[in-house]
Amino acid sequence: MNYIKTLEKIQLKERPKLKVGYDVKVGVKIIEGNKERVQFFQGTIISKNNSGSSNETITVRKILQGIGVERVLLVHSPKITSIVVERIGKVRRSKLYYLRNLQGKATRLKERFKKQK
Repeated sequence: MNYIKTLEKIQLKERPKLKVGYDVKVGVKIIEGNKERVQFFQGTIISKNNSGSSNETITVRKILQGIGVERVLLVHSPKITSIVVERIGKVRRSKLYYLRNLQGKATRLKERFKKQK
């Protein structure tokens, strides 16, 4: 059992602290033919699973031309080039599935500001 945990720790990449409600911009490597490029997927994290392990996933949701698009991303995948936190949303739920039923401005989350010392 200890061997598995040590292998998982080796595979973990340095990523920013991610929480539900954060607006993130994720760079995903895409291979088209023999070319490779980075495509950015920007949206709100609506769920997070297996926190702290090598198979940690986040579900990112964005609205594209009036249609909701969700993508489940493996945080420590080699296809993820970067994760940048754009905004920190103020939420009181661990899963934001209720955003699926909302439209327009109702899907916006209030912003949480860090306290200055």
